[in-house]
Amino acid sequence: MKKSITAALTTTLVIGAASTTFAAANPFSDVPSDHWAYDAVTTLANDGVIEGYGDTTFQGSQKITRYEMAQMIAKAMAKKDVSASDKALIEKLAAEFSDELNNLGVRVAKLEKNADKVKWGGMLRYDYGSVRYDKAPVDIWINGSKKSNKGDVKTRDNSNGYTFRLTPTAEINKNWKIKTRLDAYGDLTKDTAGGLSLKRVWAEGRYGNATYRFGRMPVGIDMEIMFDTQFSGAQVEFGNKALATTLSAGRFNLTSGNQYYRYGIEQAGKAGINDTAANYQAIGLKGWLGKLNYGTAYHHLNSDVFEHMLGYGTGNDDMNTWTAKGTYHFDKNIALQGNYGHNFGADDYNNSWSAVIGYKQFENFNATNAGQWGASIAYRNIGQNVGPTPTYTSDAGTKGLALSFLMNIMPHTYTWLQYAQGKTLIGNENYKELFGRVEWQF
Repeated sequence: MKKSITAALTTTLVIGAASTTFAAANPFSDVPSDHWAYDAVTTLANDGVIEGYGDTTFQGSQKITRYEMAQMIAKAMAKKDVSASDKALIEKLAAEFSDELNNLGVRVAKLEKNADKVKWGGMLRYDYGSVRYDKAPVDIWINGSKKSNKGDVKTRDNSNGYTFRLTPTAEINKNWKIKTRLDAYGDLTKDTAGGLSLKRVWAEGRYGNATYRFGRMPVGIDMEIMFDTQFSGAQVEFGNKALATTLSAGRFNLTSGNQYYRYGIEQAGKAGINDTAANYQAIGLKGWLGKLNYGTAYHHLNSDVFEHMLGYGTGNDDMNTWTAKGTYHFDKNIALQGNYGHNFGADDYNNSWSAVIGYKQFENFNATNAGQWGASIAYRNIGQNVGPTPTYTSDAGTKGLALSFLMNIMPHTYTWLQYAQGKTLIGNENYKELFGRVEWQF
């Protein structure tokens, strides 16, 4: 059953409106003061029960559904300062529309209220990669899957897949938020699709210049050379732009590391060691000094798996890594970045360093505007026992040049192309990598 908006309002709400004194201005251009429903419509509009169409019109001849009527009643029910007669009328209407209010009206109102506190973001990403070795030093892993065996001649392993990601943030109160990340992965070559899984979830609270985090969260320290991934535990960050300090403690899953970590996990498993999560503590400092963006950090991880990794001495189950980085901005577009890391717990392959000169490749690149582009050239020496999951795609255990190009092909969409060529640290064998990405952000 449908009624016109004006008829529905006046036949169900005019009794309560009639007892009210009207002093407010007319909110709708198509309801003149001499209209027979003027008093009811104006009062309900001023009370927030009805809103019109946003163009100063009420359009009272439009048809409405019971659902729309239930929404109006739900708004009336939320009012506190109502007369006894109005309250009695609202209760009568609530009884008449009880099914709609229970199943739609009141529930929708609650959802709309909560929706204001939840912000959604995310992306869809397509990646293509091709990793090529003359002779692979260990088993090669790509996107968590073993692709080839060590010692193969002219190894060529390709990946062709997508990532779908949702990043909702829920506001709890003025100080606290809940942040999450849900990822789904698919292999286009095999026509497979993975289910959406919870990758990260943490509570984040801010008081003054301090931010507190609890849960499974980004490591957030030394992403370039150490950890572009997450850990479970607690973190506090305090300070300002000139100098900020980050303290972290918890557990880190070693299966997210590079193929050398996976090799160590396999060897540890053969020895009966199946705990793949390491104890983790870290302290990091970062800030700005003029045109220099700097950072230094100390990371400690402890796990029996380290005893079985290449380059570790027997009985050594600690990773003690110190890192330092600096990015000097010559102007708003051109910058030079250097990274260095050393693991005092490993005997070999315990140094990583890189030097990068880039145009719009650092803090000032974003995917908002179409046409923006950036490029860089880098030399990297990536010791596999330093950073489990560095940001750059070049494989751990290699050294050589990398050329990178970024461009926004349209708003909130960018492409990333990279070519790397060099040698393996073990065996000094030839190594090449091709990488391409298209990412749509929302």
